[in-house]
Order: sequence, then structure tokens, then C-alpha cells
Amino acid sequence: ARAAATIMALGLDPRFDLTHAYFLVAGIGGIDPQIGSLGSAVWSDYIVDGDLAHEIDAREIPQATPEERKAWTTGYVPLGKSTPYEQPRAARFGDDGVVYRLNPQLVTWAFKLTKDTPLPDTAAIKERRSEYAEPAAQRPPFVLRGDNLSAATYWHGKLLNQWARDWVKYQTDGKATYAICGMEDTGTLQSLTWLARANKLDINRVLVLRTASNYDQQRPGITAAESLAETKVTKYSAYLPALDAAYRVGHIVVDNLIANWPQTRNHIPTAKLNSPH
Repeated sequence: ARAAATIMALGLDPRFDLTHAYFLVAGIGGIDPQIGSLGSAVWSDYIVDGDLAHEIDAREIPQATPEERKAWTTGYVPLGKSTPYEQPRAARFGDDGVVYRLNPQLVTWAFKLTKDTPLPDTAAIKERRSEYAEPAAQRPPFVLRGDNLSAATYWHGKLLNQWARDWVKYQTDGKATYAICGMEDTGTLQSLTWLARANKLDINRVLVLRTASNYDQQRPGITAAESLAETKVTKYSAYLPALDAAYRVGHIVVDNLIANWPQTRNHIPTAKLNSPH
């Protein structure tokens, strides 16, 4: 909500002409250990909302019949539906606010420009990642491409991680793969979308970069509650390395856009048009 309000205020401020502006939204988040590791940087094509839904407490989900036990894997139900992941997916109220797809050509350009960027590694995050069994989780920090679940609720744990994977697949008809979570991005994208409709900016010039400050679930040997208790702001497993990674990756894109402004002002760069820096 705060991100939506501040971005809308910026976009409507008459002191700024944002019609040729690029937006690089950067933040930290919790990464799926099946997809990436601490300190890694994720460029996203899809931003999926994890708040717009119906919900019943998971302790009250129907379990009386085999069909109900199969269907009710979560207490979250898509908006306008009656059961989790009900088909057809087509949202009763439309996808506005639920799914945002960024300009794939711009995302490809940004990823290719930064994919070999060295990212900071530390003894502390080496030790933490060694506690996870997934091969991706054990890798040193790297730049990758994966999709983003944005929710104002700070969720955590293996069971909600599976919900995130399933929710992102469902809401995008299988096109997206959940990689990292954040809290502000759908608020930001909602305001940018409405500002674009008012001809205040170009929605095709938006990038979202999230860097992994923590894993979105517990490591083997502890509970989700114990893991959540360890996961506090500034106490994340890779808090400072994630902030560092966001700058290291993000500034390459920003510097390139500025250095080539005679071209990038009017022409959005693509992987085929990667202007030399």
C-alpha cells in the first residue's frame, strides 16, 4: 500500500516528465532454494500478487471426501472462485492487479547485460547455504531470471513455499515459475500501470530486480516457526550481500541507459540492440 501511494504521488507530480523514464524497482526478498541461493539477483518477467484472494483458515479446509482432500491443499482461493486453483482460471474480475508481465525484450536485455556480474560471497552465507540440500541453494551468488510473488503478508516455510509455486503457476497459466518473494512490487506495478493509462509514462520501460537476503523456508532440522524467528530485518542470512548485489547488478543497467541516452531515450533496448557502454 505504501509503495502504491508513493509511486502514484511521484507519477502525478507536475514537476516531473516521466514519459521517457525507465523504472528499475530493486529490493531484497526470500528465494526458493530450488531456484537460487543467498545473495543471488533475480530479474523477473512476471510479478504475481499473493494477497488478492479469498481465504479460510487452513484448519477449516474441507477434508470429508477424497475429492476435497485432493482439491483443498491450501486455504487460499483465487478471487471469484470457490476452491483452490479452480478452473477455468480466467479471473472473474480480470487480471488487473493480479498478474503483471514486464516487457520480455527489456528483461532479456537487462539479464544478458548483467548475467556474468560477480556477486559478493561471504563465509556466513557459505555456511548457511551448505545447510540446504538443493543444488541451486548451494551455488555461490549468481544472476538469474525467475518470477516474483508479491504479498504484503510476510509468509515463510515449506508449506507456503509450495503454495507460492502453485499460485504463480496457476495465475499465469503455467507460464511463470516462482523464484523469489517481495512485499511492494504489485503495489508499485499497479500505480505504474494506471499512470501509463493516463499517458504519464511507458509501462514497457519497467524492470524489477530482487536479490536474495534469505531463503523463504526453514533449513533441515528446524521448524518454520524457528526459522521465522531468525528472519528479522537486518538479521537476514544475507542482508548486506543482498543489498550489495542489488547495487552491483542494477547500476550496470542504469549506467548503460544513461550512457546511451541519445538512443535509449526514444528506443527501448533489446537483446539484439545492446548498445556498447
